Amino acid sequence: MEEKYPKGIKWTKQRKIVYDILDLANSPMSSAEIYEEATKTADGENFALSTIYRIMAAFEEQSLVIKTTFLGEETGLYELNRGEHTHFAICLKCHKRVPLDTCPFMHIQYGKGPKNFTITGHKLEIYGYCDKCRA
Repeated sequence: MEEKYPKGIKWTKQRKIVYDILDLANSPMSSAEIYEEATKTADGENFALSTIYRIMAAFEEQSLVIKTTFLGEETGLYELNRGEHTHFAICLKCHKRVPLDTCPFMHIQYGKGPKNFTITGHKLEIYGYCDKCRA
């Protein structure tokens, strides 16, 4: 049976729990959100918020996660690096993040760009109000 956890990192019980939480997440999560979920699902496993920070730093170092921050938020948000990316519409009132179905920049070719510039990535955030907050 093939191991579901990527090679190249030591897989402790706590790291597996955090990886599984991110694997099931619908949108990027903060360390505090991951911590809250981990304490619910850890079967009595002792977690400290500092443990989550260390795990996320290790995951980031191994390129297992993508860390992002959204406008107006200082907190870093994490999602598994699945080799693809998602853009979000963000509610200005409740901060709900709604994933966009497609990337409006799919036509951009990485490595090619304007003169004297090499494109390596992009980020797009759209702001507005979700249905609940608009009502």
